[in-house]
Amino acid sequence: MVQENHMQVHFDAKSVNEGLARMVVTAFMTNMNPTLEQIADVKTAVSEAVTNAIIHGYEDETKQVELTCDQNGQQLVVTVEDHGVGIEDLEQALQPFFTTKPELERSGMGFSFMEAFMDRIEVRSKKGEGTRVVMWKYIEREREQ
Repeated sequence: MVQENHMQVHFDAKSVNEGLARMVVTAFMTNMNPTLEQIADVKTAVSEAVTNAIIHGYEDETKQVELTCDQNGQQLVVTVEDHGVGIEDLEQALQPFFTTKPELERSGMGFSFMEAFMDRIEVRSKKGEGTRVVMWKYIEREREQ
């Protein structure tokens, strides 16, 4: 039997909520029996996506970030969406080290980290309407000894 599950959370676009997002996704995926490495990969990717939404999507902490998780068997799909300013040049934004905020630490590596730690990512953005990042991770169960 294929196990399915869905979760959706909205939270204020405040940096403090980045940790909340990681914890919620980690709790959601526990029934998939992930390895510690898989948990760390997903937490890192979620952290980058949520941080991008907060820092680049909005200039207003009262706005909301939407986090959605779906489980279809051993496939985890995490979506992070904002309804902020959008990305002016998506192709350029996906290049390593590109940033619109060079004054910030680790600027320009968010999408690269997401791609490195997840099996697949898809980014859609429309200027003035927001950005949606969808990330897939296949959680392979460890074989019982």
